[in-house]
Amino acid sequence: MLRRLALATAFALATVVAAPVPAQEAVVAAPASQQTPEQIVQAIADQLASAIDGHRDELKNNKEKLISIIDEVFLPHFDIDYASILVLGRNARAATPEQRNRFANAFYNSITHRYAEGLLNYTRGQVKVLPFKGDLNDKRTVVRTQVVLDDGKLVSIDYAFRKSRTGDWKAYDVIIEGISYVTNYRNQVDAEIRKVGIDQLITNLETQGQKGLGTMAQANQAARGRLPRTSSRPTVRRRQWAGAGRG
Repeated sequence: MLRRLALATAFALATVVAAPVPAQEAVVAAPASQQTPEQIVQAIADQLASAIDGHRDELKNNKEKLISIIDEVFLPHFDIDYASILVLGRNARAATPEQRNRFANAFYNSITHRYAEGLLNYTRGQVKVLPFKGDLNDKRTVVRTQVVLDDGKLVSIDYAFRKSRTGDWKAYDVIIEGISYVTNYRNQVDAEIRKVGIDQLITNLETQGQKGLGTMAQANQAARGRLPRTSSRPTVRRRQWAGAGRG
């Protein structure tokens, strides 16, 4: 539980649920094409703090509004299509376009709901964006950050970015202390697909939400000989964002 805030912040910065955001409610930011990856991460951290400060009690009792904040702040800067292909790994080749789209919807919906409440503990200054050392002429780069935990410990979190077809930078992976979330979930997804098939996996995520994600993780732990942890998280409503996030 010590790293719950770090995980929540990391996944929120790198994974989002897409949903249409009314123009008048959207967070105002500079055009993505004019922002460097470092500026994008810093802007997200600042916007998150501004959106949460003074509203924690309200958001604690209104999870859908909390999710909408994640939509508004993170969605424009995340390459949903590319990340979902990476998580599916070799299974993406055999999947139909409809299966890939359904998987992306269900998977990121589950991820965001699972970690959203941890963001209520986020305060300005808990994320320190380290000086950017990449080459903006490259098509891929990494932004390094540190998250300060409640006990003062630092957790290193890196965000992998790539340039979209339109030339703006978008994140597609998060690496927490050297562990890639894409690789971690790719292994779990691959094991589950071999076990029940891709259609059943997608159905489980669509109907069970974050609980389905937890069940998949527990099964993966059990297969490795680890003691599985029970999950009491409730089923969540599926949110649609088909086609959003494409560069």
